[in-house]
Amino acid sequence: MNRNSFSHSYLHVLLLIAICMITLVGCQEVSDNLTNESTKQEDSTSNSDTKSSNEEKGKTFTAKIVRVIDGDTVKIKLPSGNEETVRLLLIDTPETVHPSKPVQPFGPEASKFTKELMPAGSEVEVETGISERDKYGRLLAYFYVDGKMVNKLLLEKGLARVAYVYAPNTKYIDELEGIQKQAQKEEIGIWSIENYATSKGFDDSNTEVVTEKKNAKSSSCSKPEIKGNINSKGDKIYHIPTGQYYEITKPEELFCTEQDALNAGFRKSQR
Repeated sequence: MNRNSFSHSYLHVLLLIAICMITLVGCQEVSDNLTNESTKQEDSTSNSDTKSSNEEKGKTFTAKIVRVIDGDTVKIKLPSGNEETVRLLLIDTPETVHPSKPVQPFGPEASKFTKELMPAGSEVEVETGISERDKYGRLLAYFYVDGKMVNKLLLEKGLARVAYVYAPNTKYIDELEGIQKQAQKEEIGIWSIENYATSKGFDDSNTEVVTEKKNAKSSSCSKPEIKGNINSKGDKIYHIPTGQYYEITKPEELFCTEQDALNAGFRKSQR
């Protein structure tokens, strides 16, 4: 091999090495770009997940209130004209109209609060759950009045507990539980009675004690004998000692006179 041939071969090898190095650098840049793009996508996904954890109000429709049955159950008229009974999602208020249970502490207060928020004839926004009905055929929903969720307001006042948490209807659960913890901390409403509101419901053994204390504070005489009771239809009826059902009636309120009972919105029992 002559000197010129050797030089030519040497230059050829250097040129190949240079081309390979340029190619490798280019591949590395492409790899880095792909890695950066992947990281951006992951960050974007992470941000999206974080944003979705702060639940926003879903699609709603407007309905008219027919009547409030109790604190967590309402009858509405749909835009179609059909009427539906609706159970407020993820909360439970004490009983006022249960056919086999007495009126429970803070049940009347919860019912009154809901009635004041949503009086008959008023319009509300309704957001149904993913699974729209319970086993009784009632719609399951969140109600909004002036942009505020009624389910949350009942928890804030200590008039309801978080309950009946079943997938897929778990939207807002973290926020609702946070509101409940604050009410527990403040010991307001149902949380003012020790061991009353439990994970399984409301402890009825406290009912009579609390009712007696409440009546003792509100009565103007030392021994009120007229019994005020709210039946399963929501009718407020009072019973006098000579009445047929007096002995078997468990009072929600006690009155000193019949006029006191009438002033509180009760009517006299026909028997």
